[in-house]
Amino acid sequence: MGRTPDYVLDRPQDGDVEQLFSIDSDPRVWRHLPSGRMTVKQEAEALLDKLQSQWELDGIGPWMVREVYGGDVLGHCGCSLRGVAGTGASRREPGAFWNLGYRFRPEAQGRGLATAVSQEAIAAAGSIDPTVPVVAYLLEHNVASAVVARRLGLELVHRAPDVGNPDSAAVRLVFADRELTSAQLDAALA
Repeated sequence: MGRTPDYVLDRPQDGDVEQLFSIDSDPRVWRHLPSGRMTVKQEAEALLDKLQSQWELDGIGPWMVREVYGGDVLGHCGCSLRGVAGTGASRREPGAFWNLGYRFRPEAQGRGLATAVSQEAIAAAGSIDPTVPVVAYLLEHNVASAVVARRLGLELVHRAPDVGNPDSAAVRLVFADRELTSAQLDAALA
């Protein structure tokens, strides 16, 4: 895979909202799911609140990825707990899984950042609770994301139409580091 990229990982901070909005509102980032693109800054504020609360509740969440300390945000990437009933829910719930997500500015894509940071995220999630599977779900036509999932050693465990997607031809792929229970798969597809 080429050289390991240089980067800095930070927990999300209040001051990241403008850059988070810049990334998540960029149509080039959302070519695979145009309806997922943010259109107002309040969506970035809500996402930032969610990312920060994940760190507080679960001891882990997506990082803000930068080239240097205090530098511009290149993207966000990491594992967050999903498939649980709500705030303070247990990782022991039947549908619990670590959701691995990665999203980068187009200018930062293709540098190996998603793979390198995801490897750190998977290791961090495993250090918190290795009994909870790591899952990456994505759309089939998002080929670059599927390449990252496979590089990480995740296996395709599900392929089916993406129910509820505005694009009726969209196909959802679910990759995981192990076999999923029906509750975990259902939670990943919800």
